[in-house]
Amino acid sequence: MKYLHTMIRVSDLDATLDFFCNKLGLENVGRFDIEEGRFTLVFLAPPGQPDAQIELTHNWDGDEVLGEGRNFGHLAYEVDNIYETCQKLSDAGVVINRPPRDGKMAFVRSPDNVSIELLQKGAPLEALEPWASAENIGHW
Repeated sequence: MKYLHTMIRVSDLDATLDFFCNKLGLENVGRFDIEEGRFTLVFLAPPGQPDAQIELTHNWDGDEVLGEGRNFGHLAYEVDNIYETCQKLSDAGVVINRPPRDGKMAFVRSPDNVSIELLQKGAPLEALEPWASAENIGHW
């Protein structure tokens, strides 16, 4: 058995691609516009990791408000520096729902409220302000 991808439905493909590609740093590894089915599939993966894909599914005629999608839990990505990653995301307007107070873990959410866990590669980093005393924002 081989892991292929995790699929999430998205309501605003452009906003979701901006979040995952421009802010989180994933790469577009394939896009398929299915005219007869009136939907688009976009596959994203971390740089150099084509086997760790997520599939974004966007229905062209879908005007329903998507739920939080928490029934599957969350997506998780390992990062080289949790503080730098969170600062970069925060500077780009992304809310850090669960700040990396412990130097190890943080949570953010996509435009469709999919929880994204960010985990520090290796040992936790030493506690660092402003993150060490930052409060949770919303839920994650």
